[in-house]
Amino acid sequence: MRTIKLGSTALEVPVVAVGCMRINSLDKAGAERFVQTALEQGANFFDHADIYGAGTCEEIFAEAIHMNDSVRENIILQSKCGIKPGVMFDFSKEHILASTDAILKRLKTDYLDILLLHRPDALVEPDEVAEAFDRLESSGKVRHFGVSNQNPMQIELLKKSVKQPIVANQLQLSITNANMISNGINVNMENSSAINRDGSILDYCRLHDITVQPWSPFQYGFFEGVFLDNDKFPELNKAIDAIAGKYDVSNTTIAIAWLLRHPAKMQPVIGSMNIERLKDCVKAADITLTREEWYEIYRAAGNILP
Repeated sequence: MRTIKLGSTALEVPVVAVGCMRINSLDKAGAERFVQTALEQGANFFDHADIYGAGTCEEIFAEAIHMNDSVRENIILQSKCGIKPGVMFDFSKEHILASTDAILKRLKTDYLDILLLHRPDALVEPDEVAEAFDRLESSGKVRHFGVSNQNPMQIELLKKSVKQPIVANQLQLSITNANMISNGINVNMENSSAINRDGSILDYCRLHDITVQPWSPFQYGFFEGVFLDNDKFPELNKAIDAIAGKYDVSNTTIAIAWLLRHPAKMQPVIGSMNIERLKDCVKAADITLTREEWYEIYRAAGNILP
């Protein structure tokens, strides 16, 4: 699969990341088939979080991939911490360190390639985060660090104390959830698309060599459903299907190709456990939509150019 450099690092990563949030929906044999298929497709970047399945997803993954030293050398592991579901967000030093140790134990590995802070903690103390990151880096437990769902000023606040580069920012982005793109097109306009809800995070990440990792790339709203083959989006699906026919691929492939066409060099995180859908997502790495096709899809989603 085509690769990009992750943020400002020298780490080469596939342009499509495999999200493991739903791997606990598979039985043992199904999980093994899924992971093996991903590896065969060159999709060796696996995204986790300590809250996925209350930790069981990481355990299931480690068993499915038959984790050992030789396997570990050929995969890239990313996980996230900082959420106590239904209780609070916690970026305290103690929680970050304890969570990372638990993640490593469940994944049966000595280190993570990337650790992300999951959802902003209103009570974050940057100095505590810095202490945790320093300890994790010096011990060899984490090689690179990033964030999830953070705006530019939140990242700047962290950088006040944290010395390690922030190399990734996982953000909700899809064809139908593209405000971070639309507000850059509708500058100085008096319409809803001009509302800047994220502090120009897309431009910020490009300026600071932070890889944007779109999550829920097929969703509309906040987990309201997928837009592909959905009667709520007839014009969008018509446009996607026509372009998919041109390239002789599925609509799934085109939806991911739309994200990959953006010059920010994004790395979409796909969450489907369907093997054929996984293969369709990987095919997007070999397709470069034209400018006209990209804008056709953008407009078909209901976006009006000013």
